[in-house]
Amino acid sequence: MKFEKYRISESLKKSLAEKGFKRPTDIQFKSIPPILRGEDVLAIAQTGTGKTAAFAIPVMEKLMIKPVRGKRKKTIRSLVMAPTRELAEQITEVFESLGKYTKLTTLCLYGGVPQEAQIEKLEKGVDILVTTPGRMFDLNHQGYIKLDSVEILVLDEADHMLEKGFIKDIKDVIKLIPKHRQTLFFSATIDEQIKKLAYSLVKNAIRIQISPKDPVSKNVNHGVVFVSMDDKRFFLERIAKENPDAKVLVFVRTQVRAERVLKAMERVEVKAVSIHGGKDQKERFEAMKTYKNGDVKMLIATDVSARGIDIPNVQFVVNYDLPEEPENYVHRVGRTGRGTQKGDAIAFCSENEKELLVAIEEFTNTKIAVHEMDKGEYAGIVGNSEETSTDWKTVMKEIAADQDSYKEAKKKANRKKEKKKAMKAKKK
Repeated sequence: MKFEKYRISESLKKSLAEKGFKRPTDIQFKSIPPILRGEDVLAIAQTGTGKTAAFAIPVMEKLMIKPVRGKRKKTIRSLVMAPTRELAEQITEVFESLGKYTKLTTLCLYGGVPQEAQIEKLEKGVDILVTTPGRMFDLNHQGYIKLDSVEILVLDEADHMLEKGFIKDIKDVIKLIPKHRQTLFFSATIDEQIKKLAYSLVKNAIRIQISPKDPVSKNVNHGVVFVSMDDKRFFLERIAKENPDAKVLVFVRTQVRAERVLKAMERVEVKAVSIHGGKDQKERFEAMKTYKNGDVKMLIATDVSARGIDIPNVQFVVNYDLPEEPENYVHRVGRTGRGTQKGDAIAFCSENEKELLVAIEEFTNTKIAVHEMDKGEYAGIVGNSEETSTDWKTVMKEIAADQDSYKEAKKKANRKKEKKKAMKAKKK
C-alpha cells in the first residue's frame, strides 16, 4: 500500500512525497499500524531498512491527532533515546524533514557542547526530545527538563545502548516518565539480555522481526581480499583512485589507527576525513558534514559511526580492519545498499584476522566471496602506489604499533569470550 493511501495527515504525506517515499519498507509497513493504534512495539530489523521513519511517522501523527493546550503546551510529549550523538542527530533530521509541514517541534540534546542554547529551546517548548542519556540527566537535575508528561517513549538501537552500559540510565528514565505510556523498542539485533530488558519495559508488545536469518541487506555485494596488515593502505589507495567519484566509508579498529590511515591517504593525495570518539563534537559534525555533502569522498571511522547513521549514496564500505564482534560487520556494511540502492562491502583480511572472517560468515549465514589474486597482481597494487614522499622510519614504527595494537585487541576479545563462556556455564 502506498503512503498516499495511509490514514495520516496531509502534512506528513506531503513531506513523504517530497522525499520520494512512495511505499513503506517492510519494517515501516509492519510497525506503523500498531503504533498508530497505541500498542507497544518491539521491532527487530537489520540496519538500512528505514527503522527511524517506522517510528517517526506514527509518533508525529499521534501527537498531531491529540494536540496539547493551555499550561501543558510546553511539555515534552515524546522522548527518543539514542546511544550516540551522531545517531541522535540523524534521528532528529528525520523528524524535522518529515515534520516540516507540521507544527511539531523537535530538539536534539547531547553533551560536548554548551547547554545554554539547548536550555533556551527547551524553555520555548518541545514536543519531541531526541537525546543521549548524559546531557538529558544533567538538565533534568538542573530542573530544565520534566518528563512527567511523556506519552511515547522510543528506545532506538537498544542493543547498542546495552553495549555502552546505558541499562541503568534506561531504568532511571522509566522512573521519571508516566507508567501509562506507549513504549517503542527498536533494535538491529536481539539476544536474551535484549529480550529481558524489552519485556520489562513493554506491555503485551507487538513483536516485529524482519529477516532474522539474513541480517545483511541483499542490496550489498560482499567480497574479501587477503592482504598483509602492512599492505592494506595500498589496496585502499587503489579503491579510491579507481573510483574517484564514489563515496568510500572505511572502518578501522582504533582511534589511533584511524588517524594513521588518514595520514597514509594524505601521503598519496587522497582527500579524506576521520571520525571517532577522540575528536570533539564540533570536529565530528564537521567531518560528517563534509562527507555527507560530497566535499570529501572518503570517511575513516571507528565503530562509533557504524550504528544508525544514514549517509546517502555510500558506494563502498571497506572493512580495513575486521571487527572483533561479528554483529558490528552487519552494522558497518549497512551503511551502503540502503533502501533500493546497491552497494559494495570489501573486507581486507590479514593472516591474523582469518578466524574473525569465519565468525562473521557464521553470524551472517553468508559465504563472503574471495577475490583471488596472483602474486603479480598483488605486487602491482603495492608497487604502483603513489606513496613517494614517505618517511619510512615513521611508517615502520606505525606498522609495529599497529601489530601491537592488534595483539592487545585480540587478548581483550579472548578475555571477553572466556567471561561469556564462564557466565553461561554458571547459569547451567
